[in-house]
Amino acid sequence: MPKRTYQPKKRRRVRVHGFRKRMSSSSGQDVLKRRRKKGRHQLSAKMNNHVKKVNWKS
Repeated sequence: MPKRTYQPKKRRRVRVHGFRKRMSSSSGQDVLKRRRKKGRHQLSAKMNNHVKKVNWKS
């Protein structure tokens, strides 16, 4: 039996669908504009959580 088609990866998800990628092209900016106009709470894919959070102030 073959593998399933969707093998999720956080880093790829952000690089393909993330905010920085959307802002890099005029059509991507149009996507964000439409989502803001519609009132979406989340404009694009969330930031990658593969990096361990460090509290530098402590």
